[in-house]
Amino acid sequence: MENKLSIDPLLVRKILVEFIRTEITRAGFSRAVINLSGGIDSAVSFILAVEALGSQNILAIRLPYKTSSPDSLEHAGMLIDQAGCPSRTIPITEMVDSIINREPGMSEIRKGNLMARTRMMIAYDQSESFKGLVVGTGNKTEILLGYTTLFGDSACALNPIGDLYKTQLRQLAPILGIPEQIITKPPSADLWAGQTDEGELGFTYEEVDKLLFLLVDERYRPEECVEAGFADKFVRQVCDRIRKNQFKRILPPIAKLSNRTVGYDFLYLRDWGT
Repeated sequence: MENKLSIDPLLVRKILVEFIRTEITRAGFSRAVINLSGGIDSAVSFILAVEALGSQNILAIRLPYKTSSPDSLEHAGMLIDQAGCPSRTIPITEMVDSIINREPGMSEIRKGNLMARTRMMIAYDQSESFKGLVVGTGNKTEILLGYTTLFGDSACALNPIGDLYKTQLRQLAPILGIPEQIITKPPSADLWAGQTDEGELGFTYEEVDKLLFLLVDERYRPEECVEAGFADKFVRQVCDRIRKNQFKRILPPIAKLSNRTVGYDFLYLRDWGT
């Protein structure tokens, strides 16, 4: 299993750099915008984009909330200094709290979703100003589990790391020159004080990546995963998350009324005419 999750970091780097360059230039752009959180996911997407387009063509945005970890700003700043790219720091506390203060009993999840969508709203506003496409930072593990905010951190024009599991990102990050403290710190969406991905999910990325690889890449049935040594409760929990969050992985379905419906019969490729 470990070997099957292993990647060739140099080859993956080459493929993803070319992917970013090709997709952005195909759309008629030469620049990109990325929300830089200080975590490994956004760090990997950021460095790949810098290599694809050049540092002056990447706008890095830091969007702290009042409860954000100081390390997040610091680590994002380290990457910005390392790349020498344009950057903006835009605090979101006032914007988010203007909504939260209307409902004092709001749950932490609702607050986190507000932060994620506010950050992406700013990213798209900055993309118009900078004239660059928004590059995504969600990995394959998060996408499959639905551990993402729809129209928040999942919103982007292209996603270079969406087919890499979290454990595979950790293999790629060192050859990109990403600082060790970013690679090794506990993954967190930084949505509230003390929040960590693995604490919220209830399992580690290392554990779930092995299971997801069997379920998705190897097409194992749930019962075969149990036979392979995974706990039945864990397998059912993960399968349930994958199924329930399918709506986050597709474009909104359109009710078909005509002979040519977008997404059904009208399926021109993005590079149609090239």
